[in-house]
Amino acid sequence: MKKLQMLATGVAALIIAVTACANRATDRPGRPEYVTVRDGEFYIGDSLYRYVGANLWYGALLGAEKYGDRGRLIRELDYLKSIGVDNLRVLAGGDGRTGVASHIEPVLQTAPGVYNDTLLAGLDFLLAEMEKRRMRAVIYLNNAWEWSGGFGAYLEWTGHGDAPLPADGYRDFVRYTSQFVLDDSAKALFLDHARNIVERTNSITGCPYRESEAIMSWQIANEPRAFSREGKRALAEWLRQSARAIKEIDPNHLVSTGSEGKFGCEFDIDLWKEIHNYPEIDYANIHIWPYNWMWIDRKTPEGVVNGVDSACVRTGRYIDEHFEALGGAKPIVLEEFGYPRDAMGIAAGSPTEGRDRYYEYVFSVIRDSGKIKGSNFWGWGGFARPANRTWQRGDDYTGDPAQEDQGLNSVFASDTSTIDIIRRMSDAIRNCADRQ
Repeated sequence: MKKLQMLATGVAALIIAVTACANRATDRPGRPEYVTVRDGEFYIGDSLYRYVGANLWYGALLGAEKYGDRGRLIRELDYLKSIGVDNLRVLAGGDGRTGVASHIEPVLQTAPGVYNDTLLAGLDFLLAEMEKRRMRAVIYLNNAWEWSGGFGAYLEWTGHGDAPLPADGYRDFVRYTSQFVLDDSAKALFLDHARNIVERTNSITGCPYRESEAIMSWQIANEPRAFSREGKRALAEWLRQSARAIKEIDPNHLVSTGSEGKFGCEFDIDLWKEIHNYPEIDYANIHIWPYNWMWIDRKTPEGVVNGVDSACVRTGRYIDEHFEALGGAKPIVLEEFGYPRDAMGIAAGSPTEGRDRYYEYVFSVIRDSGKIKGSNFWGWGGFARPANRTWQRGDDYTGDPAQEDQGLNSVFASDTSTIDIIRRMSDAIRNCADRQ
């Protein structure tokens, strides 16, 4: 009798899901339109797709009823859509221990396969709202860095002891984290997690994630690195195997790596090229951080503004190097680029002369060169009002994760000069795509 009841419950749930998907199909007749790749370009249907997007890593957290702010999330999505930003790069959720100062909270996966259902519903809500607005999400499933648990959480779960934080000693952090791509047990736990998310059915729309038009790409990790020369081959193999496993579950959506480029491959451009030529990887990623990578003067506050010209030159070289390596075979997305506020300020609306000049340059390269097919600036702070320089539990989420100065790299809705550049360049890049 119990088995019959369980079967009946399962059938009822399936009927509800099918009905919900059918209703959605009635609202938007025709086959679902996923983002595809051909001839080195992105397409939606027969239309070329090029975009100006943003990093909104905390989108699923905002969508969670108990912890977030659904009203704010709706305002953020509406505002982003109004300025031409229709592609968002978001984190599926954090992993591992709570109570670590530099980690985001709350945590989605508290132990292997143990999830906070409220946060999963937050991801459901985000995707449902993005579907309504014809927006696209790049969802990354893991993180090389500590701020969401990431590699370190999986190593803790497989018996490596507590993960050190970069702030307590970067070399110790690197030595510890370099074990991830070499540890089959840690990688197996990650693959279980990836399957759990990719196989999920949205509790709001009733549709499997694999049928969601809101998803552009599943991304294996944020900035995956080997963290050692010895791990380079293992990194490449892990990315390929993970992409293959995701595609077996979901053949409808693209798969990407989340790579920084050669900076994420132990400065080995040939390794980056090899990885992004794998047939399981649909397009290539690069990230660019002029301040973090010491391309500008970090000794004085004035260096942020005075260093823009140098940052632009080196940015152009980095883009050219990766485009030439891949030879236009696949689209390249500049999915992270950031620049601090003038004098390392953090307040919303504070001066952004240096950032604005840098953004103007980056977007002009995307518009004019054809070498970059999409971009996601880092990051969207929107309507947040940070209460502290370092994030405290209960503070608004911004584009800056917990371990970074809140507001430093964020674009707020009140940053009018930066918003004007984003709106203008988004229109120009979309018009270029329409003309081709």
